[in-house]
Amino acid sequence: MSHIILTPAQRKQLRAAAHHLDPVVMISNEGLSPAVLKEADIALTAHGLIKIKVLELDRTSREIIFHDIAHQLKAAMVQHIGRQLILWRELPQKTKNSVKQSPSKAPRTLKATKNSRRGGQRPTARLIRVLGNERLTSSGKIKRAKRKKSVSIKKRNSNA
Repeated sequence: MSHIILTPAQRKQLRAAAHHLDPVVMISNEGLSPAVLKEADIALTAHGLIKIKVLELDRTSREIIFHDIAHQLKAAMVQHIGRQLILWRELPQKTKNSVKQSPSKAPRTLKATKNSRRGGQRPTARLIRVLGNERLTSSGKIKRAKRKKSVSIKKRNSNA
């Protein structure tokens, strides 16, 4: 058995999840080519659940394409409705040895509150934009990370 068999409940859940998806792969009148299979495989690996649009006019040829693509990609056939084919394959498990992603270096907006100089008033809140190399101190000030002094390879080798 090369493709995954789903229970009716699983199929129903996947159909509901695929309802809002747009087709990520289109199969033209040329049929199922290696390039189409490669793109569908990449999309299945990335998303798990994909929708494919087939431009073939004949329903039986679309059905054959549906079975072939599910068989070759080892995916589950979720639904064939009109010119839309829905395929599902379980996402690959992430390994423990995979490289951890560093936190985002993009600018982010933080909310800082500052107490009033007068005792009885409310603290004021303001939004501060912080870049990836900056941090917000407890007093509400922005501190930048210190630059690393880089030494060229030639200088390192000449000092040694």
